[in-house]
Amino acid sequence: MAKARTAYVCSECGADFSKWQGQCGACGAWDTLSEIVLETAAAAKSPASRRSGWAGKVDAPKVTALKDVQQGQDVRVSTGIGEFDRVLGGGLVAGAVVLVGGDPGIGKSTLLLQAVASMASTLPGLYVTGEESLAQVAGRAARLDLPLEGINALAETGIERILEQAVALRPRIIVADSVQTLWTESLTAAPGSVSQVRESAARLVRYAKETGTAVFLVGHVTKEGGIAGPRVLEHMVDAVLYFEGDSGSRFRVLRAFKNRFGAVNELGVFAMADKGLKEVPNPSAIFLSGGSTQQPGSCVMVAREGTRPLLVEVQALVDASPLSNPRRVAVGLEGNRLAMLLAVLHRHGGVMVGDQDVFVNVVGGIRVQETAADLPVLLAVLSSLRDTPLPEKTVAFGEVGLSGEIRPVPNGEERLKEAATHGFKRAIVAKANAPKSGSYKGMEIIAVERLAEALEQA
Repeated sequence: MAKARTAYVCSECGADFSKWQGQCGACGAWDTLSEIVLETAAAAKSPASRRSGWAGKVDAPKVTALKDVQQGQDVRVSTGIGEFDRVLGGGLVAGAVVLVGGDPGIGKSTLLLQAVASMASTLPGLYVTGEESLAQVAGRAARLDLPLEGINALAETGIERILEQAVALRPRIIVADSVQTLWTESLTAAPGSVSQVRESAARLVRYAKETGTAVFLVGHVTKEGGIAGPRVLEHMVDAVLYFEGDSGSRFRVLRAFKNRFGAVNELGVFAMADKGLKEVPNPSAIFLSGGSTQQPGSCVMVAREGTRPLLVEVQALVDASPLSNPRRVAVGLEGNRLAMLLAVLHRHGGVMVGDQDVFVNVVGGIRVQETAADLPVLLAVLSSLRDTPLPEKTVAFGEVGLSGEIRPVPNGEERLKEAATHGFKRAIVAKANAPKSGSYKGMEIIAVERLAEALEQA
């Protein structure tokens, strides 16, 4: 069998070369050439055609008007884990390729093993492990009390042998743990290199689309927080999920950063227990259960992650700084936005914190990326500065503009409903988010238009 021809492509400009070299001759970048496979037409045939030996003439593709295309709904299958289904967009779609990333030991393999075991009665699965032995996988399943009927395991890293077993067993779900350990015989690069990861993932994606098999790829995370390997890997798959959480906390957050079959930034909350990951259907109660919010420097806000409103606590600590350049530290928020909000607080709220260290933290390890956190952050900062807690059972949300105006945020009614469900009696919101009656399900609504007005009401 003739060896597949290879080439070397620059990851910066896309130029290709027949031999490897340290510097790209087109753009001048260093150490950016990676090996790729140049497949022949026969090698590019589908697995079904290779098995049947059919080598007839391939029909030319036909152009079809979009109005003539029959549209069908994606049939989704529940994974048996409600929070996992939520992040996936309502369930698992046949032929979907999902990349799951996260820090080591955070629970990626545990979650996928639980999901495969839950679906084993209806969808047979193949668990491919390249980092553990079969005894270790079976031992984890036994500790979690998982039913093992319908689950086949394979300890292999060669992508050709993995696909051979998949063609023979015909599983409906494949888990590859992890994609960085896979390699193909057609490349001479070491396993884990950019070219090996990209080519191995490409073959699994092709197999998934041709056979309708759902594929989960487990990805390692670099020290910068991104999935190790080429960025093109994230473009090849249908969904990219990240596992987040503090190593000292039992709670884990699964977040969708890309999803072709559902909403992005969807959030699923899990708790690590002795029997594996347990879903948390009411995360607002968890994030508010750590202590009393009636302390100086604390404000409860209603964030929105995907399609779900969440009650989270924003804490601030303001203290005199011994440094000539006071510190601004934000955990769970963007640091540049905190600096901007403090400038607005000084200019339009009349509160000076230029000689103070300001520390802001979102409790529970949640990262808030939306602008609804602007008003709660400033209220928490002012509360800590004056050492005075906010009124009891008070919640706030709203965007703060550079001119000091309080702007509305999307889905205000759903946020108010979530706050009322958890017993909050007072809400400080933008005027456009407030109901006309001035109250909502027994909760007093304080509508504000300017930052100075919001600080006075708080």
